[in-house]
Amino acid sequence: MSDREVLQGWIPGLATEEETRQALELAFNYRGDVTITLKNGTKLDCYIFDRRSSVTLHDSVVRVFPQGSTEKKSIRYSEIAGLEFTGRDTAAGKSWEAWVKKYLEKKAAGEKNIELLPDSLDE
Repeated sequence: MSDREVLQGWIPGLATEEETRQALELAFNYRGDVTITLKNGTKLDCYIFDRRSSVTLHDSVVRVFPQGSTEKKSIRYSEIAGLEFTGRDTAAGKSWEAWVKKYLEKKAAGEKNIELLPDSLDE
């Protein structure tokens, strides 16, 4: 199981500044949706597409696409009370090495005209 697959469903602790920074860095590299809970209680299901780390949490931001919207939103690290890796990471298990392994297994089994297609995003 890859690190990406282990993250799905994880709710990191954000008790310290370092934990917050590390969790948001992992969330940026995660290719699935996350749920961010703001300190005012608002929950936001979103995809993190950018982050801008600065000296303070107040000056650091994640940039997200909220689910069901094409509008970009910026959220200060200091406004985040909770984070959960809720969506499936669409990049998990999709390395070149994984593709070659599948190809070689099919070839060794005697298959001809091998065609490996991408997985559906709706799984």
